Amino acid sequence: MSGASIAPNESPTGITLLQQLAQRVLAFDKRELTKKSVAQAKACLIDTLGVTLAGLPEPCTQILLKTPGVAASRGPALIFGTARRTSALDAALVNGTASHALDFDDFSGVMGGHHSVPLVSALIALAEERGGTGEDIIAAYVIGVEVEIRFARAVNFHHYDKGWHPTATLGVFGAAAAACHLLKLDPARTTMALCIAASLASGLKANFGTMTKPLHIGQCGRNGLLAALLAEGGFDAATDVLEHAQGFLNVFNGPDMFDAEKLFENWGAPWEIEASSVALKQFPCCGSTHPAINMALALRREEKIEVADIAGIAVMPHGRRLRHTNTPHPQSSLEAKFSVQYVVARALHGGILRLKHFEGDAHADPEIRRLLDLTTASPHPDMADDAQEQWGAEVIVTLNDGRKLSRRVDNLVGRGGDNPMDAGEMWDKFSDCAARGLPREQVAPLFERLETFEKITDVAHLTRLLEVSELYRAPARKIVFAPRGVQEAPETNWVP
Repeated sequence: MSGASIAPNESPTGITLLQQLAQRVLAFDKRELTKKSVAQAKACLIDTLGVTLAGLPEPCTQILLKTPGVAASRGPALIFGTARRTSALDAALVNGTASHALDFDDFSGVMGGHHSVPLVSALIALAEERGGTGEDIIAAYVIGVEVEIRFARAVNFHHYDKGWHPTATLGVFGAAAAACHLLKLDPARTTMALCIAASLASGLKANFGTMTKPLHIGQCGRNGLLAALLAEGGFDAATDVLEHAQGFLNVFNGPDMFDAEKLFENWGAPWEIEASSVALKQFPCCGSTHPAINMALALRREEKIEVADIAGIAVMPHGRRLRHTNTPHPQSSLEAKFSVQYVVARALHGGILRLKHFEGDAHADPEIRRLLDLTTASPHPDMADDAQEQWGAEVIVTLNDGRKLSRRVDNLVGRGGDNPMDAGEMWDKFSDCAARGLPREQVAPLFERLETFEKITDVAHLTRLLEVSELYRAPARKIVFAPRGVQEAPETNWVP
């Protein structure tokens, strides 16, 4: 990679990287949106709002809501699935945390993270506070995704391998850019917002499998929005904070471990939101486990495998997919989401993965534990770390009679590109998720409204459908602290 320490005057235009980026962000116009970019943006927005509602009852969201000072302010921005309204900053924090609580949100293979959750809660909260239409939000969302994934092209995969959580460390730039676009800030203030965001970037992969991972997202969306609001008010920052010897690129990645030119290469041709590497999650667990899940499901379905006939299971994902999903015996439902061994065992056992398989003590099911004892996981020897395709996996099942059955895929990035979720699958996932945060009678009208997102004239019309005006009870979780994360069990009802 290139770009050890780029001085501002080395730029062909004589301006810093973030000044160049700000110009592109502000130059983007919603008339540049293609039918494909709008359709993909809508699918991602619908999906994100569904998983946000599902994340509302989760312990990480409920603890956050009960923490003194959080959402204590009063304002127009709704905490979804409740009647509580607060400031845009607090709503971005709480809704953003909820959106990633179940790790069921969409993701980008290029980003190595989740492109929508840093943006959606912050944009809707800001639009409630300042006004905005569905078209405005879609445009701001698309440019926010563009910025996030452009950063990813410049810094990955070294950034990812170092242990940074790109959803948060890169998402903060996308959130700031999207907020600036919605606020219609000028280039100078947009530059300042991006520069401020560089010092608000954070998120460590060591906290995967704990409540802190979704907190990364709430904080990242809030920080991006905060950066835009501070810049709007005249706050300043160093304009060369990206390329400075002690700036973001050199500190987060290291000298010669990034390629700044990729921030702008083929800008908007096409928009990043249109890429096949942008995908929805069909299963409520880490996206890195999905190629292996699909291969396990294919084996079970096509080979008619009976669980009692299994003598051994070998899971061989691409090495980059395994480093944070190698959890042989998960001790909590959160750890189960990051256990490729658990999800493959579940897929072979029941032929399906649902939210209930990552709740309570589902991870301790004796039959699943028996399968886990038979399971090994290792990086696939034929899938190089530097290969262009990074989302492969092979699953090999050894039967009691000695036969070995296998299925392999070299690149499967969720459900997107040539393999999108159809309308029925979208509804099935959305309704399952949204019913955890809303009364069931509100779910279908909300979904219908979201299907015409670009026609919304005032985002307040949408958030009224996300509001619970009367006391509504849904299953809560009893929180039992474990070595990593929590164990959850049904207890009493929670009240928004």
